[in-house]
Amino acid sequence: MDANTLAWTILMLPLFVAAGILLGLKRWSGLSSILATGSALLTLVLSFMLSGIAKGDAEVVSFPWLQVSESFSLTIGMTIDPLSQGMMIIVTGIGFLVHLFSLGYMKDDAGKSRYFAGLSIFMFSMTGIVLADNFAMMFIFWELVGVSSYILIGHWYQKDSAADAAKKAFLTNRIGDFGFMIGILLVWVLTGSIYFKEIAEAVGGVTNATMLNIAVICVFCGAIGKSAQVPLHVWLPDAMEGPTPVSALIHAATMVAAGVFMLARVAFLIGAAEMAATVILWTGAITALVAALMALQQNDIKRVLAYSTLSQLGYMVMAQGITPSGDLAGGSEAGMFHLYTHAFFKALLFLGAGAVIYACHHQQDMWKMGGLRKKMPITFWTFAIGTAALIAVPFTSGFFSKEGILHAAHQHHHTGPWIIGLIVALLTPFYMTRLFIVAFLGKARTDDASHAKEVPALMFVPLLLLAFLAIASAYGPIAHLLKAPAEAHFAAPDITAILSVLALIIGVGLAVFLYRGKERDPVNIPLFANKFYIDEIYGGIVATFQDGVAKVLDIFDRYVLDPLLVRFPAIGAITSGSFLRLFQSGNLQAYGFFFGIAVVLLILLLIF
Repeated sequence: MDANTLAWTILMLPLFVAAGILLGLKRWSGLSSILATGSALLTLVLSFMLSGIAKGDAEVVSFPWLQVSESFSLTIGMTIDPLSQGMMIIVTGIGFLVHLFSLGYMKDDAGKSRYFAGLSIFMFSMTGIVLADNFAMMFIFWELVGVSSYILIGHWYQKDSAADAAKKAFLTNRIGDFGFMIGILLVWVLTGSIYFKEIAEAVGGVTNATMLNIAVICVFCGAIGKSAQVPLHVWLPDAMEGPTPVSALIHAATMVAAGVFMLARVAFLIGAAEMAATVILWTGAITALVAALMALQQNDIKRVLAYSTLSQLGYMVMAQGITPSGDLAGGSEAGMFHLYTHAFFKALLFLGAGAVIYACHHQQDMWKMGGLRKKMPITFWTFAIGTAALIAVPFTSGFFSKEGILHAAHQHHHTGPWIIGLIVALLTPFYMTRLFIVAFLGKARTDDASHAKEVPALMFVPLLLLAFLAIASAYGPIAHLLKAPAEAHFAAPDITAILSVLALIIGVGLAVFLYRGKERDPVNIPLFANKFYIDEIYGGIVATFQDGVAKVLDIFDRYVLDPLLVRFPAIGAITSGSFLRLFQSGNLQAYGFFFGIAVVLLILLLIF
């Protein structure tokens, strides 16, 4: 098959599978799950073929769907370049492994068919974002990703917490997406196009720098929502209410990475907007630090990983704000390299957490675990490898990709973000070692942990594959397949690498000192445990402004509009009718009397 056929097959196959499950196979959950998993495997194989066939930018047939004018139409078209090829392998690869893991994790779930249909819809939506060659197509699939994530987060909608988390994710993302839409319109006005190639050619001729910066910041709002950056980060931890494989797919490897991918796709815009690049740089750095501090005091195993995801996404976004300068390359490639490696080791950690939760009878509090090292040896060692990659142990994939970002920040003299990145490089080993010690080492603290046993092969095989990729994805063949610029980050150790390793040693050592052998948390920092009270602040803002305005309008409606505009005319009509009814007596003599009085009054009116 040629590149055109491959691209369209990868895009449309998950949609057809989702439609087939929902319209015809919903009652046969086993067949539905196998069909969805098979389609995920096929798209992965086709993605490998696409990466091998397409050299550089490949021509793909586009289909017009909206004719705006004689000279301008919107199309569904594809961009096949190294960026989309690498991201496509990540999406389909992680997607297939999550499908495979879900066959075991969700085997007894009542909504199994609906779950796998939701996964297929998500795969379709995410593929559309990766392949889009214009802003309009990207925005359509961007919104479809929001819809599919709403479906998957709220899969267990019978639980109020899951239903609320789904709504929170959907509404929070709409705030960022509104800014994204405005940004797209501004870019169209400034460059005359919504197609990425045409925008890249036209952006150099934009003379209104202020408007260009505003446009790029608005576009960045979409990434703030999807990639859960401060201040729209609040939806991601709550999204852990969905099934754990969903957390691995959507909230670790693909959906939250969509914002970073979008920024990499429009790197030419960021490079032309200096103020916007600075905003992106500092937003990422602040998010990385704030999320790492929050993770220090979380006890839910999935929430620790959720805040870790926020922190690592901050690294990636920070990298997108490091623009090329003179002979120095920007940080966009380093950010995408970290996105690729993070996808593997964070999916591994989430699926590993899912295996632990499954084995511990759906217990998620890590202080009610312990002693799992001997009971779940495969999960233990694969989780250890994922943890090593996340905390950037030298020679793991996470070490090379994280060093690429910090090295770029240091090279471009972004001292503040560089220092923040090093602080996060200390905090990450601390909170992940804390999690690892409490959950896996020591003795079992509850019956759930003492009766845990290793998960079946259907669930641990994805863990083994991801553990391999958590190490190998930074090296030659796999890095080349992902189109990742790994070779650029194998430079000799510099001050950044030395300080990073020092931060790693201090973080791990401090966590071992504080948490080894402990039955409960010896550290209590309410500010971090309560996530800086940001959710409470938002609740207060909603209560003060939205609810306050609603109460004022309610009072105005009840005591002004209702009496004067609704009830007053009605009462007037009733009163008038009652008064006139007095004259409808049915007595002929009375009618004659009233007629006579009316004639007299009319004569007097004419005389005077």
